[in-house]
Amino acid sequence: MTAWWRNAVIYQVYVRSFADGNGDGVGDLIGVRDRLPYLKGLGVDAVWLTPFYTSPMADFGYDVADYRDVDPLFGTLADAKALIDEAHGQGLRIIVDIVPNHTSSAHAWFQEALRGLHRERYIFRDRPNDWESIFGGPAWTQVEDGQWYLHLFDKEQPDLNWDNPEVKAEFDSVLRFWLDLGVDGFRIDVAHGMVKPRDLPDIGHSDQIRMIGSDVVPYFDNDGVHAIHRHWRHILDSYPGERIGVAEAWAPTPERLALYIRPDELHQAFNFHYLSTPWDAGRLRAAIDSSLATAASVGAPSTWVLSNHDVKRHVTRYGSLERARAATLLTLALPGSAYVYQGEELGLPEVLDLPAEVQLDPQRLRDPDSGRDGCRVPLPWTRDLGWNDPWLPIPAAWSDLSVEAQEGVPGSTLELYRSALRLRHELTGDLRWLDSPAGTLAFARGDVVCAVNLTAAPVDFGIGGEIILSSSGTHGTAVTPDSAVWWKVK
Repeated sequence: MTAWWRNAVIYQVYVRSFADGNGDGVGDLIGVRDRLPYLKGLGVDAVWLTPFYTSPMADFGYDVADYRDVDPLFGTLADAKALIDEAHGQGLRIIVDIVPNHTSSAHAWFQEALRGLHRERYIFRDRPNDWESIFGGPAWTQVEDGQWYLHLFDKEQPDLNWDNPEVKAEFDSVLRFWLDLGVDGFRIDVAHGMVKPRDLPDIGHSDQIRMIGSDVVPYFDNDGVHAIHRHWRHILDSYPGERIGVAEAWAPTPERLALYIRPDELHQAFNFHYLSTPWDAGRLRAAIDSSLATAASVGAPSTWVLSNHDVKRHVTRYGSLERARAATLLTLALPGSAYVYQGEELGLPEVLDLPAEVQLDPQRLRDPDSGRDGCRVPLPWTRDLGWNDPWLPIPAAWSDLSVEAQEGVPGSTLELYRSALRLRHELTGDLRWLDSPAGTLAFARGDVVCAVNLTAAPVDFGIGGEIILSSSGTHGTAVTPDSAVWWKVK
């Protein structure tokens, strides 16, 4: 057993915005396959693909109409198989998204339910309760005969009824279909959400989305989800090659989150606590300590992530590219597994001025302040941006941030990532905090020390040894503001 996933770097590909293989302005599986040498050269271990299944794209693929086929927008099943096989040939693993909380309203099952057939596969009731959609507004929609169906997300994403054995059997079959095709694991969307209390109790107040991740809500993090994950772990373990399950899970406490990554459940869970921590030394150290303790309590690895397809890019959140680069060296020095969201290796910021007519995120359409389009703008591959009429416009200024512009340029963000991912293998052992001035962080792993200056003035850490990587600059042993440095020490 290699336990490759315990310290892997996993690169998230948002398929429709990564690379366009057929020139139609939308990224696809051919484009991902063409760019596998780039990902191999970057130094990642695995690639996580967002949903590419047959879908009406009401939520850009997270509304699945057929879990066993590829949407023509992204290619064919043969393209998926070729991508998996070629990735394996280059030493990369492939993780795919699975969406078990809900289907598309275009799914054959829901179309039957609308005709009054097999409604027990979904959650239909004669009267709605007061639950709210994550995207805003009520979580219930009425159908022609007067009943209401539950959708914790968009109305085109009806929630499945996981008390129904047919639902459980269907997803067993879906998992095996993709495992047989060769995928190395699954990122499980809304892993905390499949099981709801049968009495569907009211919550009693509004603005429920603010409760998620900090308070108990009846529709998330019910104990019944763990029986599903334990069963799926048996399926994963029945295949060779250490196939893994990764939970997108929100829980009200660290102790509740740890339950998802017990030895008989999933292998990893996303670390939203770390992602949401601001650029502050004390709060980052607290988030790191809490994350390490949570994972260690059940013998799992910690995970670290700075950005993804649902949140504002961290260059913009932190307020500068300098801080983002420093955060990269901090993150990649931590023990455990790290996730890299496409484009962060180029230092891409959030796009804040997209024309309203191209912003079709269903979350934004319900709540204009919460759109996710700005972090999903396609990657600039060349100085001329490399896309033919992309589905979201790419800022002209990104020409200087393109892969072509940064390739081989010392000090570029792309080369910083490549160096960090190469040197990361030299970091071994547990994290050991070192004394450091206020507003800074310093820790050792083996014979490598990572020091981060989060203040507005240079800080002398007094660390001897060889500087092996710096996010910005140093003056002797002093680290410049908003910078991080890796030292090899005796």
